[in-house]
Amino acid sequence: MEEAKKDEPINPKEESFIEKAKKLVDKADDFIEEKADQVRKSKAFGEVSEALDKAEDFVEAQIEDIKQRGVKEKLSDLADKADDKAEEALSRLKDLGKKVANKTADKLEDLAESIKNKTKEDEIPAKGPEAPTGTAPGTGTEPAPGTGTEPAPGTTPGNKPV
Repeated sequence: MEEAKKDEPINPKEESFIEKAKKLVDKADDFIEEKADQVRKSKAFGEVSEALDKAEDFVEAQIEDIKQRGVKEKLSDLADKADDKAEEALSRLKDLGKKVANKTADKLEDLAESIKNKTKEDEIPAKGPEAPTGTAPGTGTEPAPGTGTEPAPGTTPGNKPV
């Protein structure tokens, strides 16, 4: 008789927290599935799905149309032409730059030659039959009389009275 008592617990065990949580999760899962089915069956979901399918078809058709028209190849050709024109323009600019540099160098050489010739003319006075052999008055290195560079009579250099 004692064996029968051991098989049956005297106090029924209360549900544990984990068992309660399992039941709650199961109920929530069932509820979510039920509501998801209701949403899938709704008119709004059907309309949105249909619109999404149409948009997908439209995009695919446009992509196929672009491929058939050869837009990628046309853009590639256009890029190649633009590259060629840019290279040609760059070449022209380089040539123009060289021409401008050469002209500038020639002008600078001409100016330098002109300045060189002018300085030579200033250094060598012209000697002709009319040119006097001496220096003209007032052109020497000595001051001319009465110009104020010599001391006044009765004073010493530095204008101090005697």
